[in-house]
Amino acid sequence: MDLSNRTVLIVGGTSGIGRELARRFAAAGSTVAVGGRSAEALSELAEEGFGTFGIDVTDSTSVASARDAVLARYPELDTVVTMSGVMLLEDLRDPAHFEVAATTIETNLLGTIRVIDAFTPHLVQRGAGTFITVTSGIAFLPFPPMPSYAASKAAVHAYAEALRAQLDNTGVGVVELVPPAVATAGQEKVNPHALPLDDFATEVMDLLGTEATPREILVNRVLVHRWAERDGTYDELVAQRSQALATLPSRQEKR
Repeated sequence: MDLSNRTVLIVGGTSGIGRELARRFAAAGSTVAVGGRSAEALSELAEEGFGTFGIDVTDSTSVASARDAVLARYPELDTVVTMSGVMLLEDLRDPAHFEVAATTIETNLLGTIRVIDAFTPHLVQRGAGTFITVTSGIAFLPFPPMPSYAASKAAVHAYAEALRAQLDNTGVGVVELVPPAVATAGQEKVNPHALPLDDFATEVMDLLGTEATPREILVNRVLVHRWAERDGTYDELVAQRSQALATLPSRQEKR
């Protein structure tokens, strides 16, 4: 993929991985716009020279309004990255978890679909372009304390596979970015093995440049997740990760 002359929109790019990728695409020579909910973060990014747009992926009206604003300013838009997501703990023994599940699915899955739906007509009409969806290693090797997060990311993986098939012969490609635990948003505090953000972004940009439209972007650290079933390590690794259930606040309180 030629990263030097693209026009990229990163939805959910106001922090963490999305923000760093925005900077990397810009450094490579692409024109980059960022969408998100944080007015403060958008203001900071505007000062860095990015185009910025307010967008709430849980609101269809907000998504449509942002699309219209983006395309009015960047009619040559050819790459849409759907980064928006929430990552929340759930105790499935507690009926109150359903609100967490609903929020997670609404943002991670339906939010992704809303953004893709909004920009599909534009990219298809251009006859060329790329969607980059973002899943997780947890889509392929669940982390039991976050069941709906795992389910939502597995669903985005399946949706991206179907989207790729349906957009075949339109000139629009679909790339799935599969991050492992990355040291952002406090991950480094709970997971000392989280991959440093700078290292992750460097590897991602290198991998993006290896093919015209790679199906999946798999950094080395996520391979153990992605291929656990194939390699026969799935059951053992899920059992190991299940030990983290003891850290759920509701279970700690009952000790």
